[in-house]
Amino acid sequence: QVQLVESGGGLVQPGGSLRLSCAVSGSIFSINAMGWYRQAPGKQRELVARIISSGRMSGADYADSVKGRFTISRDNAKTTVYLQMNSLKPEDTAIYYCNALIRVVEGAIPTDYWGQGTQVTVSS
Repeated sequence: QVQLVESGGGLVQPGGSLRLSCAVSGSIFSINAMGWYRQAPGKQRELVARIISSGRMSGADYADSVKGRFTISRDNAKTTVYLQMNSLKPEDTAIYYCNALIRVVEGAIPTDYWGQGTQVTVSS
């Protein structure tokens, strides 16, 4: 069974840093994309950052609100994604969800998988 296991959330003061990690476990064929979304109270879930690696498509996307402050990366095995968050602001407070678009077996349609979410709170 495929699972996404997140870690690294917590409470930090404005201007501080946190690093989130998300690891894919279980038997899979390939991962087309991995990334992070967040949802603040009363707001819709939004994309924070993602890495795409599917065929000829590759690269990273960021929400405008985090460009220059957050960096997304993957390990060499490409089954773990990290989100380094610097210069954190109170408006970054949200539950952060890991997402992966996974092809479980060769030829299967890629399917979205989600982590359980990790709370990030930026407050003095």
